[in-house]
Amino acid sequence: MTGEPQMHRFDGDDISLCYFTWGPAEAPPILLVHATGFHARCWDRTVAALPEGYRVVAPDMRGHGRSERKSPYLWHTFGADLAAFTEHLGLRDAIGVGHSMGGHCVTQVAARAPETFSRLLLLDPVILDPALYDGGRHSGFARVEDHPVARRRNRWASWQEMYERFADRFPFSAWQPEVLEDYCRWGVLPAPDGDGYELACPPVVEASIYMGNAGTDVHTLVPGIELPVTVLRARMRTPEDGNEMDFSKSPTWPGLADEFPNGRDVYLPELTHFIPMQDPALVARYIVDPDTAG
Repeated sequence: MTGEPQMHRFDGDDISLCYFTWGPAEAPPILLVHATGFHARCWDRTVAALPEGYRVVAPDMRGHGRSERKSPYLWHTFGADLAAFTEHLGLRDAIGVGHSMGGHCVTQVAARAPETFSRLLLLDPVILDPALYDGGRHSGFARVEDHPVARRRNRWASWQEMYERFADRFPFSAWQPEVLEDYCRWGVLPAPDGDGYELACPPVVEASIYMGNAGTDVHTLVPGIELPVTVLRARMRTPEDGNEMDFSKSPTWPGLADEFPNGRDVYLPELTHFIPMQDPALVARYIVDPDTAG
């Protein structure tokens, strides 16, 4: 698809969200929902790889991008935000696409309002092994401020400085450079004191989201979703991988697709968890036709 997106706002009862659209309003809809710490414009290269003839909608989730920063940053809250947003837009029979936390949110909406979607494409959706929801990777920190993500660098002179800092560092070095540029360009906002830029999703917000995953009821919802669902999974974490904060490995439960009545699992061990950042054209092919994309 060609052309620049239009920016809009959705002012709901509990949250104000920024969102972007591409394509004519009457065209078949695609909903793209980003991962924790990212934003809607990370989808630009995926959208560019789509053929003409679609209406693409991509929100900045609560606490991300140009949307309102307002707690709580809990996974069921993000799902409720997305449900209110899609209902406001009147989305029906959309192709629902979600990366990481975004896949988790799309799944919540599909369970509670199945008419919203015609099918789902879940890109490493961070739906964990059911046994991990009583603990898991992020449960060992007493306070959000103790989480390593909360201590990430937040201040930058420019988005270009951020890009140069990340370009040669894994996992960013595995991304398409254009996607990294979009991530940096749209991932900072002017600092309140006028000195440089700050991350649009502050590190303490991102850490809060990771620590708020445990209370989800997503596994009770999955068996009731009768839509066609394709799950793309990246290389799995192994005990030998060590570093628990290495977000490049897939945290998604390998048995997830089998829990959907009409689910399909696609394992992509050559890719990291950042599937749409590494290969947006592959994601676009799965959006258009999941049966022939591979």
